[in-house]
Amino acid sequence: METTLFYARAACDTMMRKFAAADLPPKGHFYYHQGVFLSGVLKTWQLTGEQKYLDYAASWVHAVFDESGKVKQYKRADLDDIQAGILLYTLYDATGDEFYRRCIESVAAQVQDIPRCQCGGFWHTCGSSNQMWLDGLYMACPFIAEYARRFDRPEWTDLVVNEIRLMREHTRDAKTGLWYHAWDESRKADWCNPETGLAPEFWGRSIGWVPVAIQDVLAQMDPDDERRAALELYVRDLLTSLLRYQSADGRWYQVVNKGDQPGNWLENSCSCLYAAALARAARTGLMSAEAIDAAKRAFDGVVNSLEWQGEDIQIGHVCIGTGVGSYQFYCDRPCVTNDLHGVGAFLLMCTELQVAENVCAQNR
Repeated sequence: METTLFYARAACDTMMRKFAAADLPPKGHFYYHQGVFLSGVLKTWQLTGEQKYLDYAASWVHAVFDESGKVKQYKRADLDDIQAGILLYTLYDATGDEFYRRCIESVAAQVQDIPRCQCGGFWHTCGSSNQMWLDGLYMACPFIAEYARRFDRPEWTDLVVNEIRLMREHTRDAKTGLWYHAWDESRKADWCNPETGLAPEFWGRSIGWVPVAIQDVLAQMDPDDERRAALELYVRDLLTSLLRYQSADGRWYQVVNKGDQPGNWLENSCSCLYAAALARAARTGLMSAEAIDAAKRAFDGVVNSLEWQGEDIQIGHVCIGTGVGSYQFYCDRPCVTNDLHGVGAFLLMCTELQVAENVCAQNR
């Protein structure tokens, strides 16, 4: 079988042939779709040293910011429109160009405007009053945590740690150890349990963002920070719970805990995110080496589901962008091939497995 880096390169090159950087959808909008994909592209650059990957990410950034470093098109203070800011740190480090620092400040200026629940947690969007969604941990927390470390804003580390704690407190299910997709503090959303405010199901990709985001945050925290232990426990507990639901194929289902129910299906983006998180947790000592084995089974399951069109890899079995809903709602969501959700998650998996393999080789 080809290496994980082979597949990462193939995915990057396929999408770079399909889209000029400025045309990545939604075109012109500073958004997490491009952010998660280009995060994977930059991780591929870091592992290969191939300049074209760095240049491609930089081209997109220059297309969505003006020369002063202001975002051209976005929804201010929506968490989804903060995530792509994470790209700017890598580009700033790689080039030393102060343009990227100005862009960082432009994105960071949104943080003060994020609406808050009474409990202190972030609204997922300005239009989703009092709603906290799991997805939001990935969309905002890594960017804020890295800003806190780089620019000496410890109160922003406090903000992020509290956001993670609140999300777990309000969404974790004691029986399964899984986290529900969302929670509505006001109990008014049409999807929520009127007594608990919880979403009705454990949706695969939403859970996938969680351990990826928390480990990104941990990487920015002081090694002596006493709060690390709690965050590490959250990652370990969630990933251990997810392992109970890994299918014989190696992947996970769209609705994670109901693989035996009609209409459910194996979904690649959540499987990639879980694999990425498992590989990283094993590499950093949060989990045992068995987590790597589980990540490799997931990788094999995803790769076995792929198709090729000439040189172009086809990453399918990926749920389109999705709100909160019922079991039937999630199962009925259409699949897409080579959308930025799926390719980005695939790249995170491939690069994390490659880094883990490199570490293992060094320790032999």
